[in-house]
Amino acid sequence: MFLICLALVPISVPKSSVQAKEQTVKNVIFMIPDGFSSTYATGYRWYKGKSSIMDDMLVGMHRTYSASSAVTDSAAGGTAMATGVKTNNGMIAMSPTGEKLPTILQAAKASGKKTGLVTTTTITYATPAAFASHVENRKMEAEIAPQLIDNKVDVLFGGGRKFFPEKLQKRALEEGYQMITDRKTLSAGHTSGKLLGLFADGAMSPELDRHRTKEPSLTEMTEAAIKLLQKEKKGFFLMVEGGQIDWAGHANDAAWAMKDIEAFEQAVKQVIDFAAEDQQTLVVIAGDHNTGGMSIGGYNQYAANIDFLRNIRATGQYMVTQLNKERSNSKNVLKKYANIVLTPEEQTKIQIANDPQRVINQLLSKRALIGWTTYEHTGVDVPVYAYGPGAESFNGLQENTDLPKKMAKLMKISLP
Repeated sequence: MFLICLALVPISVPKSSVQAKEQTVKNVIFMIPDGFSSTYATGYRWYKGKSSIMDDMLVGMHRTYSASSAVTDSAAGGTAMATGVKTNNGMIAMSPTGEKLPTILQAAKASGKKTGLVTTTTITYATPAAFASHVENRKMEAEIAPQLIDNKVDVLFGGGRKFFPEKLQKRALEEGYQMITDRKTLSAGHTSGKLLGLFADGAMSPELDRHRTKEPSLTEMTEAAIKLLQKEKKGFFLMVEGGQIDWAGHANDAAWAMKDIEAFEQAVKQVIDFAAEDQQTLVVIAGDHNTGGMSIGGYNQYAANIDFLRNIRATGQYMVTQLNKERSNSKNVLKKYANIVLTPEEQTKIQIANDPQRVINQLLSKRALIGWTTYEHTGVDVPVYAYGPGAESFNGLQENTDLPKKMAKLMKISLP
């Protein structure tokens, strides 16, 4: 019966009247659900109980391997998607031989367009960094931060305040940036100048835990970015990353992943509504790799219990912070935040674990019958979604390096 319901309750995107190839692409919004692949898409469909808004936009797949490995990291993946060149894992917008690679954001800026980067990680993290900085090692976030300012990116929204010391913040102000620090100041409405929104000292919070903070949602950041960028007559390039999906995969935390996919989908809806009205905006959505090797079904059963995930009200990461020093209150914590009753054996596992977060997530995944193969990335192909003028250009199986090349061609800008 549930399968029938899924078939009868599709979520359709607005029909665009500008699908012809000759239409002008004025704006590109590149949305990256970091760590997202087809298994996450399937899991989210079951979690939601109906199709996602992205399902109707599925046009192809892309290959994710890097220059140095069959399994990419986010630095090499981001570089491929920003520059059209594959590089070694760990490198940010630099070739394997150490040469700086021009990015699609820099090319858009050079053509007179406004540019923006939005993420739920730190704004200096691998994916956003790959669009507006060049370093040999992704860990060089302190070196990445000033490059974002030097590249005059018009909108910078995310976490990472600790990488912008007072001296750099002062320089940003001198360069014409307005500083934003929380949800309230973001909602004030900014339609001119440049914006630097640093909403957390480190990464922003997972969506499951965000209500305990003053941080804006991904949708709110995306909406604010578009409001400013759309003022430019020559158009804009905006990259929006749902970065916490990847972090959830690294933690093997299925509820965290599903909730952040939900937050990402809400941002997608915001973007599609804008693109449908604008008629000159191409939207491309693609994860950079799969994280965690999640499977729908596990533990040698022909079943899955995705409904269970809807009852979880915090990440395993947060639940660990609620354990007392002896971890003797794990039964109460898991009852409160996951609505489960731990067995004595499970309580002992949490109490003696070197990494209690992993144990908690394993216990929850087992109840949901969600399988995992790794705490890192996998090398599978991942879906590509597109909407708007030129969307058909992304049909079929392609390299991750093809994505920025096709966007640049449609925008009529030069990407070497």
